[in-house]
Amino acid sequence: MNDKYVPAEVESAAQAHWNERDAYRVVEDESKRKFYACSMLPYPSGKLHMGHVRNYTINDMLARQLRMNGWNVLMPMGWDAFGLPAENAAMKNQVPPAQWTYANIEYMKGQMQALGLAIDWSREIATCKPDYYKWNQWLFLKMLEAGICERRTQVVNWDPVDQTVLANEQVIDGRGWRSGAPVEKREIPGYYLKITKYAEELLQQVQTGLPGWPERVKLMQENWIGKSEGVRFAFPHQIRDASGELIQGGRLYVFTTRADTIMGVTFCAVAPEHPLATQAAASNAQLAAFIEECKHGGTTEAELATQDKKGLPTGLFVTHPLTGAQVEVWVGNYVLMSYGDGAVMGVPAHDERDFAFALKYGLPIKQVVAVEGETFSDQAWAEWYGDKQRGVCVNSGVLDGLAYKAAVDKVAELLSEKGLGEKKTTWRLRDWGISRQRYWGTPIPIIHCESCGAVPVPEKDLPVVLPEDCIPDGSGNPLNKRADFLNVACPCCGRDARRETDTMDTFVDSSWYFMRYCDPQNADAMVAGGTKYWMPMDQYIGGIEHAILHLLYARFWTKVMRDLKLVEVDEPFQRLLTQGMVLNHIYSRRTEKGGIEYFWPHEVENVLDAGGKIVGAKLKSDGSSVTYEGVGTMSKSKNNGVDPQQLIEQYGADTARLFVMFAAPPEQTLEWNDAAVEGAHRFLKRVWGYGVKNAEALRAGGDPAQAGDDAARALRREVHLVLKQVSYDYERMQYNTVVSGCMKLLNALEGFKAEGAAAAAVQREAFSVLLRTLYPACPHLTHALWQQLGYAEQLGDLLDAPWPQVDEAALVQDRIELVLQVNGKLRGAVSVPAGADKAAIEAAALASPDFLKFAEGKAAKKVIVVPGRLVNVVV
Repeated sequence: MNDKYVPAEVESAAQAHWNERDAYRVVEDESKRKFYACSMLPYPSGKLHMGHVRNYTINDMLARQLRMNGWNVLMPMGWDAFGLPAENAAMKNQVPPAQWTYANIEYMKGQMQALGLAIDWSREIATCKPDYYKWNQWLFLKMLEAGICERRTQVVNWDPVDQTVLANEQVIDGRGWRSGAPVEKREIPGYYLKITKYAEELLQQVQTGLPGWPERVKLMQENWIGKSEGVRFAFPHQIRDASGELIQGGRLYVFTTRADTIMGVTFCAVAPEHPLATQAAASNAQLAAFIEECKHGGTTEAELATQDKKGLPTGLFVTHPLTGAQVEVWVGNYVLMSYGDGAVMGVPAHDERDFAFALKYGLPIKQVVAVEGETFSDQAWAEWYGDKQRGVCVNSGVLDGLAYKAAVDKVAELLSEKGLGEKKTTWRLRDWGISRQRYWGTPIPIIHCESCGAVPVPEKDLPVVLPEDCIPDGSGNPLNKRADFLNVACPCCGRDARRETDTMDTFVDSSWYFMRYCDPQNADAMVAGGTKYWMPMDQYIGGIEHAILHLLYARFWTKVMRDLKLVEVDEPFQRLLTQGMVLNHIYSRRTEKGGIEYFWPHEVENVLDAGGKIVGAKLKSDGSSVTYEGVGTMSKSKNNGVDPQQLIEQYGADTARLFVMFAAPPEQTLEWNDAAVEGAHRFLKRVWGYGVKNAEALRAGGDPAQAGDDAARALRREVHLVLKQVSYDYERMQYNTVVSGCMKLLNALEGFKAEGAAAAAVQREAFSVLLRTLYPACPHLTHALWQQLGYAEQLGDLLDAPWPQVDEAALVQDRIELVLQVNGKLRGAVSVPAGADKAAIEAAALASPDFLKFAEGKAAKKVIVVPGRLVNVVV
């Protein structure tokens, strides 16, 4: 053995050993219990970051420990390789996205291998390869046949610089998230997947079918699906368009969950794109300008909730369906055309947003719900105004005195009699538009023919292969300039036709990749026997930022595949762990031109207050002041990232792994700490040093259960107590306390001074427990010591060695230590046989040196014994 711990040597030797054995290749085995553990696949951005290291080490610890317990464990890896960042990099570097992507994959794969991850690389997939995206296209066509996919026109967010449609979440303050250009509203055709068809099942199974998911993620899913039960009804009107036709059949429809407040309507607000707004703007220049302004405003509900509410009257009126009163129509920037009917009823007295709007524009505010003991004001909002559970209707004619539910039922009945409304359930969830006007994505398998229309590509012609040599220049989709891709014969009539150049949203790629891992080499089927064996996934691991869209789309995709008889599962993921982010300190200062300059933590020296709190910083180079911004997510742009490769080169992969597991529980954020990294490395050097120093004793044989002296029995008891806790911590994936347990084991070993054959047997057993419990976190160092100290000869290779079992006999104590009190005050301890009766305990206490010292010659008046805990002598 090398006396010195040299991580590079240890890790290269261990990895060579595993590669030679092809140790991580996994096959289906019906004789074993299966466990499918998967981390969310990374985007090949170029380099791993510490968030990746944490995510994959969590997965690796889980996989290795379960394998030692006899499970057949699958831990695969792949690359979410399509997407806009590759196109941006291609424009910047003047290389095709494919070249950039494949080079990044190669480098990042090497980084993962350097970490020693137990990945079955035979199952590797890259979503940009035709053998993968062929099945995106195939399932798209199956959904088209089944009516789950359809082509339709819809108003979208258009980024005029990136020349692409943006999701609502990609529009920030009315601008494209990447380009910063003002977003336009455009009406264009595209393909939509009917996720709304599955809304009820998606919601129901959030509530009942995902017991292994974090509650906050389930709540986020539930809110996004957004089921609302209420009444949809119409305000009749006589407003006609230029041709004399009644607009929308003479009915302005709205949906409300508060039909009990219908008598409090004092205005209606419509979206800027609503037909009534368009009609009014045709003769109102001020309104037309306002509508144009609204087109560049926020598009998400979150943005609309926080932005300044603006509106203009249209001069148009609709009729209240129950009272017959005329209700003024306004255009409101807070109304979305894409939600419901693009119109809302304004009830200022009982909706906080409407209340603010009415105050701003001097609109009437009419109270129609009252709560006993509460006073209503039309000048200041009170929370109870909007509480549907407390009040009863007032100022509402036939509704007066009715509570919420009864009032809603009555309103629905009255509207139904007039043919103007009915109870209805609505959903926040919208169908998923998957068409993207980008190059680097899965080609949509459609051919456009002037005679036949939009024609699906025949299945035999799949995949439609994406050219990999295009270099985007920012002027739209380069596929529109590729005649060799565009020009094709129509599959129906044979005439000249044109391929669809839109590509699929990259969420499509990540919605089923975990199933492809199960059958990665099958060229004849999207999924097959492997999926039947491995799915559903037992443990999914990834960031909380994917808690809504990715997980929702993956759940939807699974249900579609089930309905098409491709899989047999309802839900893809049994358990979900959302690991916390890795944080680091941020240091910055304003430049002369007003920009922000960021500094690496190693470039600055902290300024501390009297309590040791960081209050500022200064540059080490010149002592100039720097602003300390606190801690935040590691980011290249803020110069606070830590390169895993540098960490591995300096300390070794095992140190990097140990630190990210020990620093915090997996679900919590982890704050970077250079001193703690050093501490992790010192611990591993201690483990190595102990193995070297005690090699002779650790290679000895003997039965540890036959340990004779107190010190040996005490060590065995400590080891098996820690083992019991560590095994439990592995079950609940609390890996930070697993590491602390390993540290306790090493401390106990280092404090053990007994000698002889029996002592050596206990020592050998204890060190084998330490190596096996530490192995999932630090596989390289533990593998080397396991081999070199002869454990492999007895128990086999460490990666398949049996998980150590707790010896309950070792936990039984011959003697126990009780707290000794004199007159209720702690004065020491007394050791007695484990089975000692009350009389024996009293005798031992009265004879103990600690009692004799503190009794000061006084006789005992009373002795109180609390079995197993303490003895109190009253003098």
